Amino acid sequence: MQPTSSLLGRAMRYRRLRLTTKDVNKGFYKGTGTGTIGRHTKHGGFIIEWEKVRSYVCPSLENFKLTPFVTKNVKKTFGEYEDRIGPKNPQLYLNRWKSENGLD
Repeated sequence: MQPTSSLLGRAMRYRRLRLTTKDVNKGFYKGTGTGTIGRHTKHGGFIIEWEKVRSYVCPSLENFKLTPFVTKNVKKTFGEYEDRIGPKNPQLYLNRWKSENGLD
């Protein structure tokens, strides 16, 4: 037999909330809900069990009515750098900053 919910008041409402590590005693491990994809060996290695790995299959997108978030009119910038460093070149960064923001 249980008392009515009006007599319980806050305690009943509190029970409906999710548990956190501060609500329970030592030893409660909440985790992240991601699961595992393998197991650890006794020598410190890790073995991937491929039947546990998640794989996502994309359906055919031909005649698909929805559009992507990024427009298809964006030009590709891959390989447009003069030197081997590419976008990490500090001089290239400064030149671009000055062209977009003006001089100091």
